[in-house]
Amino acid sequence: MKFLKTVWLGLPLAIASFLASATEPNDKDSFWPDDAQLVISISMQFEATAQDKQDPGPFPAQEAGYPDTIAPSWYQYGMNEGVPRLLNLWDKHNIKVTSHMVGRAVELNPELAKEVVRRGHEASGHGQTWTPQYSMTPEEERASYIKSADIIEKVTGKRPVGFNAFWMRHSPNTLAILKELGFIYHIDDLSRDEPSYTPVGDSSIVVVPYTFRNNDIVRYTGSTAMTGKAYLQELKDEFDVLYQEGKKRRRMMSISAHDRLAGSPARVKALDDFITYAKQHKAVKFMRKDDIAKWILKQNNVPINAPRNFNN
Repeated sequence: MKFLKTVWLGLPLAIASFLASATEPNDKDSFWPDDAQLVISISMQFEATAQDKQDPGPFPAQEAGYPDTIAPSWYQYGMNEGVPRLLNLWDKHNIKVTSHMVGRAVELNPELAKEVVRRGHEASGHGQTWTPQYSMTPEEERASYIKSADIIEKVTGKRPVGFNAFWMRHSPNTLAILKELGFIYHIDDLSRDEPSYTPVGDSSIVVVPYTFRNNDIVRYTGSTAMTGKAYLQELKDEFDVLYQEGKKRRRMMSISAHDRLAGSPARVKALDDFITYAKQHKAVKFMRKDDIAKWILKQNNVPINAPRNFNN
């Protein structure tokens, strides 16, 4: 982050943004490591079995006061079948992903969590439970991140440096707490197809953007539900546009894979076919989000977002 990192802290945002643009080199060598034209980053959520007891999953909500005998098994599928099947897919293609881990899910499935990291994937923070961050007091929020990070580190040997909030919604204090605790990036921002910085006090945090478009929990459920083949075509179409744009600017494609959804046989096939398609193109690189953040911290030509304002 060198020159720009020191400049924007002392200048108005508009001037800093102008300088960022003015100093951006034309040589795409600075866009990504290994002269990549496009980086693809896959998120594998590790969260099933930590859901609230009353969460109905894909089933109609059950009348209160009766035990739900089926929804827990749907979530358990993510740990019994989904994550192992996805791990085998990543191994097949020799790619590394970021796994956003809920602390309670790690407690309940420690051997599988260890296996994720053993195979070279990133263990990222995803809260301690499914409690929304925005509903917590600052003290509750800080304590939950510390507890979750401690559990992930104890089980996997790796302390998370990245964060994904429950449904991507932060409290006004989230970024400041994350910075205080040593996190270097978060993913809960859909405003760009490339990493950026968001000011936090007199510093900043890296945004490694997540996706709502290429997200299985959106594409396989609700009003936008689609088949695996339709999802595959959409991934290919998104790839084609970003890959072309990547000749002239830094471009990143994000894909989301939830344990109990993307880990089903037909959906793994869709991901398998897409990865095969992407790898047929030169200068395509798959990266973990912590590695992306660390790369971005060394660059000068990174967009800067406006400071967050929760008053409007």
